[in-house]
Amino acid sequence: MPADADFLASLATDDEISPFLAVLSARDADAFLEEIARGDDAPREHGRFVIEAENDADWSAAGSIAFEVANRRSRIAHLYGLMVRPDFRGRGLAKAATSLFTRYLIFELNYHRVQLECYGFNERAIRHFDRAGFVQEGVRRKAYWRNEHWVDGVLFGLVREDLEKEA
Repeated sequence: MPADADFLASLATDDEISPFLAVLSARDADAFLEEIARGDDAPREHGRFVIEAENDADWSAAGSIAFEVANRRSRIAHLYGLMVRPDFRGRGLAKAATSLFTRYLIFELNYHRVQLECYGFNERAIRHFDRAGFVQEGVRRKAYWRNEHWVDGVLFGLVREDLEKEA
């Protein structure tokens, strides 16, 4: 959908979001259209979703979250691209979206594990995924060249049993 792609591109290029996205992340509408089409072709293996939230008695596009299959045989999904519009932050939207999305991946699409990685300097994401029930599994020390210096990648994982304990 072109409107979704334009919205996603505006999010990915926002000055408060862009520094925290992986260098190879989609940034323009055409790249997001390709990503959306890939999800349409294989919805159990890839998906980019727009997060909507109520805003002044109306619904608005407020963010995005995505996944791709990391390992079919072991049923591992890689979560990426969580973005929330700055004016929608502080409402618990990211936590609610992450919770619903991981439950969808595990209980509807039958993934056993959801994993992700964020930059070590992304303190907001590290706090978020910790609060969302992900387990910090490790650090890739000085793994990525960003802004003229090496930065860490922080690894998180969540498995089906983690969610079953909550039920």
